[in-house]
Amino acid sequence: MKLAVEISDASDLAPKDGAASCNPYVEVDFDGQRQRTATKPADRNPYWNQTLVFDVGDPARFPSLPIDVSVLHDRRLTDHNALRPHTFLGRVRINASSVPNSPHEAVLQRYPLEKRGLFSRVSGDIALRIYLINDHQGSNPIPTNNGAAAAATAAADMGGGAPNHQQQQQQEFAGGEPERILRSAFAAAESSAAAQVQQQQGKMSHDHHEEQQQQRPRIFRSVPTSSAPDQQQQPRRTLHAVAAPPPPPGQTVVMPRPAGPPPAAPAPGSAFGLVETKPPLPAKMGPRAAAAAAAKIASTYDMVEPMSYLYVTVVKARDLPTMDISGALDPFVEVKLGNFKGVTKYLEKNPNPVWRQTFAFSGEHLQSNLLEVAVKDKDMIKDDFVGRVLFDMTDIPSRVPPDSPLAPQWYRLADRSGEKLRHGEIMLAVWKGTQADEAFPEAWHSDAHSLPLEGLANTRSKVYYSPKLAYLKVVAIAAQDVIPAEKGRPLAPTIVKIQLGGQIRRTRPGQPQGSMNPVWNEEFMFVAGEPFDEPLVVTVEERVAAGRDEPVGRVIIPVAAPYVPRNDLAKSVDSKWFNLSRAMSVDEAAANKQHEKTFASKIHLRLSLETAYHVLDESTHYASDLQPSAKKLRKGSVGILELGILSARNLVPMKAKEGRLTDPYCVAKYGAKWVRTRTALNTLAPQWNEQYTWEVFDPCTVLTVAAFDNGHVVNVGEGSKDQRIGKVRVRLSTLEIDRVYTHFYPLMALTPSGLKKTGELHLAVRFTCTAWANMLGMYGKPLLPKMHYTHPISVLQLDYLRFQAMQMVAARLSRAEPPLRREVVEYMLDVDSHMFSLRRSKANFYRITSLFSGAVAVAKWMDGICKWKNPLTTILVHILFLILVCYPELILPTVFLYLFMIGLWNYRRRPRKPPHMDTVLSHAETVHPDELDEEFDTFPTSKPGDVVRMRYDRLRSVAGRVQTVVGDLATQGERAQALLSWRDPRATAIFVMLALVVAVVLYVTPFQVVAVVAGLYLLRHPRFRSKQPSVPFNFYKRLPAKTDMLL
Repeated sequence: MKLAVEISDASDLAPKDGAASCNPYVEVDFDGQRQRTATKPADRNPYWNQTLVFDVGDPARFPSLPIDVSVLHDRRLTDHNALRPHTFLGRVRINASSVPNSPHEAVLQRYPLEKRGLFSRVSGDIALRIYLINDHQGSNPIPTNNGAAAAATAAADMGGGAPNHQQQQQQEFAGGEPERILRSAFAAAESSAAAQVQQQQGKMSHDHHEEQQQQRPRIFRSVPTSSAPDQQQQPRRTLHAVAAPPPPPGQTVVMPRPAGPPPAAPAPGSAFGLVETKPPLPAKMGPRAAAAAAAKIASTYDMVEPMSYLYVTVVKARDLPTMDISGALDPFVEVKLGNFKGVTKYLEKNPNPVWRQTFAFSGEHLQSNLLEVAVKDKDMIKDDFVGRVLFDMTDIPSRVPPDSPLAPQWYRLADRSGEKLRHGEIMLAVWKGTQADEAFPEAWHSDAHSLPLEGLANTRSKVYYSPKLAYLKVVAIAAQDVIPAEKGRPLAPTIVKIQLGGQIRRTRPGQPQGSMNPVWNEEFMFVAGEPFDEPLVVTVEERVAAGRDEPVGRVIIPVAAPYVPRNDLAKSVDSKWFNLSRAMSVDEAAANKQHEKTFASKIHLRLSLETAYHVLDESTHYASDLQPSAKKLRKGSVGILELGILSARNLVPMKAKEGRLTDPYCVAKYGAKWVRTRTALNTLAPQWNEQYTWEVFDPCTVLTVAAFDNGHVVNVGEGSKDQRIGKVRVRLSTLEIDRVYTHFYPLMALTPSGLKKTGELHLAVRFTCTAWANMLGMYGKPLLPKMHYTHPISVLQLDYLRFQAMQMVAARLSRAEPPLRREVVEYMLDVDSHMFSLRRSKANFYRITSLFSGAVAVAKWMDGICKWKNPLTTILVHILFLILVCYPELILPTVFLYLFMIGLWNYRRRPRKPPHMDTVLSHAETVHPDELDEEFDTFPTSKPGDVVRMRYDRLRSVAGRVQTVVGDLATQGERAQALLSWRDPRATAIFVMLALVVAVVLYVTPFQVVAVVAGLYLLRHPRFRSKQPSVPFNFYKRLPAKTDMLL
C-alpha cells in the first residue's frame, strides 16, 4: 500500500527574502519518511504539480498517523552563508484517517497554512490531493523474476499494441542495475498514475493553467529494501528517487483499468463551482513586478491584463488631386495592416475632407511589418487609387496614459512606386497603446471593420446612468360642485382616475354616492423620473354603468415646482384646490383650446414629491443602491468597488443556425451606473480586459454582471433580441478589504429543457474601504432610508412601484445610443422574479428546514446527554449545570464566551471564495421538466386545459400538506389556550390547583434547590426512565382544540 500526496500549488505566501517575495518548497513527513519538492525562486504563488509517494508499512496503524506538510523558504538561493538553510512559511497537519482509499475518491482541496508558534508570521494556503494506492493499482517497485514473468504474461494477455516492448522491460528487471530497475518498474505505474492525476484534475480542479495540465507530473517514490533470501547477499546500494521517464515518442501505451469499484459520480453542483485563477494582474503582483507593469499599463488599469493595440486616427486631408475626368473627387481612406483593414466613410465631391475616425488593431492581428494608409476615390465600378502613406511598425511610437494624446501630423501622399505627389496631404496620428487609451471606447476595432455602421455602433463599450427617480404622492381628498356629464339626469357615483405616463390608478366611488360634493380620502404613489416631462392628469369620472365611465372634469398638473413641492424632510404638505376643466382629451387641455369656464367644479388634492424615499428598481435581497432620492440626504461614500471584466471561456454557440458562433458582451450594474463592454465578434473565448470603478455607499449591496449575445451586429432586424448567456452576483459584504478576487464564475441558463452551463466568466473584483468608522457604523443603521420605516409603504403597493420603476429605467436606457435594450435591463433587474415557481418554493422550504438543523442537532445532543450515551460527557454537563445554578451570574457570560469561541474556531474555516449561484440550493439540477415548463409559462397561462388541470391538482396536493402542518401548529396553540379557558372544566381545574401548589412550593423552596431538582430529574439515568410518555405530555395531548369545530 502506498500513500500519494499531490502538491499542486500555493497562494499568497508570506514574503521572506526582503524583496516582497520568497523561494518556497514543500516538505512532507510521514511515518519517518521525508520528501520534498523543487524550489520555486521568487514566487509567492508557486505551482509545483508534483506527487510524492510514501510506503505504508503497517496498514492497521495507518489511521492514527499524521501527515505533516510544511512550506519552507530556501534561504540558500539568496544567501549562501545563511546559518539556517530554510525559513518556516506555514504547515498543514492532516490525519491519515481522512485519506480516501483510491484516487477516484480524492478531490483537490485547499488548506490554510497554520502557524508553528505564537510569533510565526504565516499567510496563504496550499492545494493538496491525498489518496491511497493499493497494491493492485500499481506495479511492485522491485519485482522478482517470477513477478516480472507474471507481469509480462498479463501484458501479453492484454493484447494490443507492443508486447515485445513490455517483454523487453521485464527482461531489464532481471538485469540487476538499481537505477535501471527503478526506472523500468515505475514507468508503467507512472503512466497509470499520471493518467489518473490528469483525469481527476481536469474534472475536479480547474486551478491549473492549460500548459500545466499538459505537463506530466513528476512522481517520486521511496523504495524499501527487499527481504528475500536470495537478495540478502547483494551489496547494499542507495536508490535515489528519480522521475519516471516519458514513454518513447510515437508509441501509444494502453494501460488496463485497475480492479476495483467504478469512479464515483461527481457530486451535484460540482460542474457549476467557482474556479480561482491567478492571472498576471498588476494588482496581484509584488511591488517590483507592479512597478514594472506600471510602465505598460496605467495605474487605474491594474485589475486587468494589458492588451496591446495599434491606433490609427485619420483626421482629415487637403488639396487632394482629382482622378475622374469630371474633376469630382469622392475620397475615403483605407487603413490596411496585413489581412485586416478599416475603411472610412466617403465624402462626395470634397477635395478637403474631414473624417476624424480612429481604428484600433489588436496586437494579435499585427500580421505585417508595414502599415498602409491609402486614400482612394469612390467609383461605381472600381475605386481609384489617389495616394498612400507607409509606416514601419518598428518606428511607431508607444503611448501610455496619463500621457497627453498624440498630436496628429501632416503626411504627403505618395504613389505606388513611392514617389511623393505634388498635391495631396493627409493628417494622421499613429501610435501603439493599450485598452487604457482614451481612444479605445470610440475606436473601430480590427475584428469589426467589416460590419455596417448600424452594427458597428452596437459593439462599442459605453457607460450608462439610470434616470433619477422619485415617488409622487397623490392624495385625492374631495370635490365640490360636480355636475353630471349629461344634463337632466342625476349624478352617478364618481371616481377619480389619476394618470402619470403609463401609470393609472383609480379611487373607490366617493361617499356619499350621488352627491355633488363626494369625499374619497385615498392616497396613491407613482414613480416619476427627471426631468418630469410627463404631466399628472387627474380626471373625475362618472360611473354610469358597469364598465362605462364618463369624464366630467379634468385637471393637468406639471410635475415640477411650484406645482408639486419636493418633500425632502418628511414634513406635512399643504393641500390645494384645483379647478376642473371640461376638456375631454388630454391634448385639448394641454393646448388650452377651451378657455371658457362653463362651471366652477373643483377638486381637493395633496401633491408632493417624496424624495426622502429610495425608489426600488430591483429586489431588496440583491439591491445595489439604497440611497434616498434627495441629494442632500445621502451619506458619503465608504469605499470604492473595482471590477475587471477579463475574459470568458467555453461559451455556447448562440448563432449556430446562422453559421456564426457568439458575439458576446458583458453588462455590469451597481447603483445607478451601468457599464457595457465592447462586443467580441464570432468567438467562444472573448478577451475584454476592461476595468470599471464605482463609489460604495453601503457594503451590504450586490454587484450584478451578466453576459449577453449581441443580436444586432449582423442581419439586424426589428424582432432580433440580445440573448441571455448567464449572470453573476457578488455581495460586497462577503469580500475582504483590499483583496483582489480573480475567479472563473460559471454562467448558467435555466431553460424549459433544464439547467445548462453556458460558459465561464473571468472577473477580478476588489473592494477598498476609504472610511472604516463610517463603514462599521453602517451595520447599525437601517437598510433603507428612515422614511420607509416612519411612513411605510404597503408590500403590495411597493411591488407595483418596483415594477413601474423597472419599466421606466428600461424605457430610458433603451433610448440611449447604443441602446441598452429592454430585454437586457429586465434580465439585470429580475423583472420576473416575483412569479410563482414550484422549484423556488421547494428551495425556500429546504432553506427554512436547514435553519432548524442547528436546533435539531442540539436537541439530539441533549437527548444523548439525558440518556447517558456518553457517561463522561453527561457527568461534565452535570458539573457545569450545578456550577451555573450555584453561580447564576455566570450564565450570560458563559453563553457569550461560548459564542466568542465558536466564532474564533470557525474563522479557520471561513470561506475563501465569494459566494456564487448554488445549483444545489436552487434545486436547479434535480427539478422535474414539467415544473420548469410551468415556471417559464406566460401569465396568464398559454397551456391547454388538461395541463393546467394537472398542475392545479398538483398545487392542491402540495397546499394540502402545507394546510395540514399549519393546522397542527394551530392545534398546539389552541391547547395551550385551553389550559385556562375552562373549555374542559376538569382539565382546567386540575391545572389551576396544580398551579397553586407549584406557587406555594416555589415560594417556600429556594430557587436554586428547585433548579437543581428539576435539572437532575431531566438528566436522570435511563434506568430511572419509562418508555411511556410523561404525565405532562399526556395531559397536554388530552386538552381540547378547535379542530372539532371546523366544517
